[in-house]
Amino acid sequence: MTRLTSSDGHEFEGYEVHPEGATASVVIVQEIFGVNGHIRSVVDRYAAMGYRTIAPALFDRVQRNVELDYTAEGVAEGRALRVGLEWDDSMLDVAASVAAVSDTGPVAVIGYCYGGSIAWLAAHDLPIAAAVGYYGGQIHGFRTKSPAVPVMLHFGALDNGIPLESVAEVSALYPDVELHVYEEAAHGFNCDARASYHPESASLAGGRTLRFIKEAGVA
Repeated sequence: MTRLTSSDGHEFEGYEVHPEGATASVVIVQEIFGVNGHIRSVVDRYAAMGYRTIAPALFDRVQRNVELDYTAEGVAEGRALRVGLEWDDSMLDVAASVAAVSDTGPVAVIGYCYGGSIAWLAAHDLPIAAAVGYYGGQIHGFRTKSPAVPVMLHFGALDNGIPLESVAEVSALYPDVELHVYEEAAHGFNCDARASYHPESASLAGGRTLRFIKEAGVA
C-alpha cells in the first residue's frame, strides 16, 4: 500500500505494484466492494505484464480499509458507501493517482462497475492516454461528458442493471468509442470472485483491453 494526497488535502491509500523497467502505467478503479482481494489481483495481473499499476482506495473518504465480499450484504454495504461519496471527490483521488504514476510514462485508466463510470469521466477530465470502462452503470447518465482520449467500453447483454437501449444510445452518440457487448455475460462478468464471472467473455475483453491501451501508446 502507498499513501497519496489529493489536491484538496485528502490523504488516502492505494495498492501499487511497480515492476522494474515499466514504461507506462495503469490506474485500476475499484467496484463498490473497495480495494479488495480481487482488485488487488487485477493490479497484480497488469503489473505482471510490465505496467506500473495502482488502485486508489476511493472509499477512504467515507470509510477506510473497505474490503467487501461479493454477497448481498456486501452489495448493500458497498452501495451505501457509494451514496456517501461525491463523484467530484472520487475524480480528485483518481487524478492524484494518475499524477503519482505519470512519471513512468503514459497512463491508462481501467475501471469496473462503479469504476467503469469513473473511467468514462476520466477520459473527459484527466490527462491520460486512454480509458477502459467495464459495465459502468452511470456512463449513460454522464453521456454528455464527451471523451477527450480513446475509450473502450465493455458491457454484458444479460446485465439487468444496464439496459441495452442505454448502451446503444451511448454507442450512437460516440461512434469513435470502441464498444463491445458480450451476449452471454451479465454484470461483473470480469470478476472471477463473483457468481456472474464469465471466463470466455472476461478473456476476450481482457485481450481487447490490452491491445487497445497499447495502440493508444500505453506500452
